[in-house]
Amino acid sequence: MSTQNNFPKLHNAMWPGLVGKGSPGAEPCIDLDTMLDLTARAEVNGTRFDGVDLFLYEPHLNIDASDDDLKRLADKVAAKNLVIGSVVAPIWPPTGGGSAMGSEEDRKRFVGQVAKGCRIAQKLRELGIRPYGVVRIDSACSVTDWDKDPKGNTRKIIATFKEATKVAKDHGERLAAEGEICWGGMHSWKYMLQVLEGVGQPRWLGFQADMAHTLLYVLGYNAPEHRLVPEKFHWEPELFHKAMKKLTAALRPWTIDFHVAQNDATVKGSGEHEKTGKHCLATDPNGKLNIPRDSGYWLRDETGKVTKKFKHICWDGCMFPNEVMMKQQTWNDILAAMIQVRENHGWKA
Repeated sequence: MSTQNNFPKLHNAMWPGLVGKGSPGAEPCIDLDTMLDLTARAEVNGTRFDGVDLFLYEPHLNIDASDDDLKRLADKVAAKNLVIGSVVAPIWPPTGGGSAMGSEEDRKRFVGQVAKGCRIAQKLRELGIRPYGVVRIDSACSVTDWDKDPKGNTRKIIATFKEATKVAKDHGERLAAEGEICWGGMHSWKYMLQVLEGVGQPRWLGFQADMAHTLLYVLGYNAPEHRLVPEKFHWEPELFHKAMKKLTAALRPWTIDFHVAQNDATVKGSGEHEKTGKHCLATDPNGKLNIPRDSGYWLRDETGKVTKKFKHICWDGCMFPNEVMMKQQTWNDILAAMIQVRENHGWKA
């Protein structure tokens, strides 16, 4: 396999070891050391992952980790010949945060968790293990709750994000709001755009596009009023292409973080995680996306030019069974898909 391009760097997400796991009735979490080992061992014709993106949550990492803890983490990751990129702040109520459209206290807890996440991100940057990346957030509230007062709740989310953005700026960090159908006020491309434009600080708050999640934006799964394809859509190529062009024309200018993923156009929940776009393996025959081709909607501008807006891309595949995640071939196949994305839409630097 040709590897002419060396950017964007290729990262693997660590949170699939945690998301949808560890709660009653769910599979146990997969510890960080194991996730790092699986990532470091993945190899395709001499090419390996360059780094990892982290979930700042136990058992992987305590959000109140000391500077010594972070130094040990940096040393551990460096020993695997990896770096750290984007990090996920645990802003949800069960993790110590609060709803971005909740009470004043809820919103204070939300911003407080963002501050802790930004402190860790800044420290890892200062330690030299984190050369790029963002701090990822969402609204930490359900679509059902948001729908009780759409306009009022969107105003609250915007106000909370503005406060969080101030915190990020103070730490020299950028926030990326994840577009996912399970987050209230962010569950369609138009609602997401309202929030981004409402905050109006693209230098400090942008959009995180995940291929699996944004596919469901096209289908209007939780917001049929904003679907971009006909109700009786049978994956006609011309209709899909038209929809993706419209979606990415709206959100690509805001995109500062990108997840490569596959989706079979269904939703899935696991453990305590809300139902959301089902991530599929890169080789899944039921996947609706052509990963090397469709990543280009996000990585190239409307003229077809590579945007070079972020220095790394990350694979995201949550809620796979542990048995699948513990197979080394799983990660080799994922790495092969990532390499192809970089060859199609990357650059040499």
